[in-house]
Amino acid sequence: MIQFPKPDVEQYFQTYRISHFAVSEDEKRLYMDSNLNGQPNIWAMELPGGYPYPLTYLNQSSQFIKADPQGRHLLTAFDRDGNENYHLYALPPEGGVPLPVVPAEPSDRCYYAHLSEDGKRLYYNTSAGNPNYMNARRRNLETGEDELLYQGQEVTSSLIAVSPNEEAYVILKMYSNTYQTAHLHRNGKQISIVPVTERQSRIPYVLFAGNDRLLLITNDNAAYSYVAEYVMDTGEFRALCHIEGEDVDDIRWYEASETLYIWTLTGPEHRMYVLEKGAHEPRPIDMPLDTIEQMNVTKAGNVYILGRGAVQPHNIYRLTAGRESWEALTANRVTGLKPDDLVYPDVVRYNSYDGLEIEALLFKAKPDQANGYTVFWPHGGPQASEGKFFRPMFQLLLAQGYHIFAPNFRGSTGYGAEFVKLVERDWGEGPRLDCVAGIQWLFDQGISSPERLFVVGGSYGGYMTLLLAGRHSELFRAAVDIFGPSNLFTFLDSVPEDWKPMMDKWLGNPVRDRERLTKDSPITYLDQMVKPMLVIQGANDPRVVKAESDQIVAALEEKGVDVEYIVLHDEGHGFSRKTNEILVYRKMVEFLQKHQETPVAQV
Repeated sequence: MIQFPKPDVEQYFQTYRISHFAVSEDEKRLYMDSNLNGQPNIWAMELPGGYPYPLTYLNQSSQFIKADPQGRHLLTAFDRDGNENYHLYALPPEGGVPLPVVPAEPSDRCYYAHLSEDGKRLYYNTSAGNPNYMNARRRNLETGEDELLYQGQEVTSSLIAVSPNEEAYVILKMYSNTYQTAHLHRNGKQISIVPVTERQSRIPYVLFAGNDRLLLITNDNAAYSYVAEYVMDTGEFRALCHIEGEDVDDIRWYEASETLYIWTLTGPEHRMYVLEKGAHEPRPIDMPLDTIEQMNVTKAGNVYILGRGAVQPHNIYRLTAGRESWEALTANRVTGLKPDDLVYPDVVRYNSYDGLEIEALLFKAKPDQANGYTVFWPHGGPQASEGKFFRPMFQLLLAQGYHIFAPNFRGSTGYGAEFVKLVERDWGEGPRLDCVAGIQWLFDQGISSPERLFVVGGSYGGYMTLLLAGRHSELFRAAVDIFGPSNLFTFLDSVPEDWKPMMDKWLGNPVRDRERLTKDSPITYLDQMVKPMLVIQGANDPRVVKAESDQIVAALEEKGVDVEYIVLHDEGHGFSRKTNEILVYRKMVEFLQKHQETPVAQV
């Protein structure tokens, strides 16, 4: 009998990422940003059943894809090696060399907002001339005329919706991730859409349902986000649809049948509903994916979704109007592995230090593969959550025998308005103690022990990894920090300019909160960082700059701590290139194996 070897690291990364997609007006072509060839590019495929082919060869990530209604071009935006300074381009329908459509300096950031129904006018947000607060502009793609619509002041602002007749638009003012205000601009007047209340609320999404009505997501005066409507002529604001115990995460409107599609986030997964004309309650719709990252509803009423499952990599599905079953448009899978070879997580709950219930995902290595070790994974964000979505790194580590424990500590999304606010101005106390309580739960359940636990995290999770390394090194064997802030003072000073107006509410003020920020900075605890550490950093990261990793690595090396450092010179805040991803996670596996407990000799 032929015996095949155990899958190598590379096998778990022979899937491709799909970041976003678009569909042509006639729905005969699908466009997507993907690393199908190992590098980030834009690809196309004919529908139905076409084979993907590349439209670009820049090997750079795009920010969005928008198909011109007349089929004349694609609009998109590219950055440079992960620096997130996106510039706007047009691309020929058959691909080739992108053409800049908005003049921009290398340091400028441009964000797509809207394309007119005739495809002639582009609405966008830009940092040019206003890097802290942003400006909203409209550009005529035929004449090149470019006009200022709104100039941000005092708070970061952005244009988020334009009416079909282009006589009205909505500006969002973003004070923090949990506090936004939306303002309708019409007939030379500015009107607040959501009534002003003492309770600061979220407004993550607004759309025009015709020229005189807005639909939006908000949690104003509610525990969970819901759908509301605003009638422009009367100024009436009212709740339209609540779904008990679930946060509405995204919505789409189909004008022809007056149908509202709703996606909610509940803990680690998404759910889908449809609210049909005349219905009093939304109707649930089964989905082929656990988590959704983008959705489109076309003029023909067809629904497209992009997402992942816990054991399924990125794929795009279509629900054709009038049908009940989804059709897979892409066939992304883990080469050489069946779904049964992968691990689906259990959802567990435990009480934290103050009695707050924390939900977590527990991935258990298969009994015949388990090596007795566990990886503790604090997620990034921090106002995000660990969901049931495919991570090649997780499945690789599980195949190597590691259990994985991923808590959605306080501040995570999908658990209501107040829960997500708990991390604001408290990055290093409550969430850290939630993590410690999760680690203790692992010990109490007999799943792990201090001799058999590793901590691995990226972004905010990297910060938490560093903080745990400094304050609780007795709880684990070694740590892996992936682009995590090490010093909250230098982090505050180095974040992107349009983040800075929000940092006070999110993290704190370096003068007023000096004592707390010092206490919550990992670098404060250098003397207690005694366990081996692997640090990974993208050289072009604009969110957590390279200096954050440089300073912690240099300080640990000076102390003689066992620290290894990998810098990726063509990446930013993440991994867009397959070769880098494989390099990093191969090194991570080697690092974890190297620092496992030395086995006791048996006679």
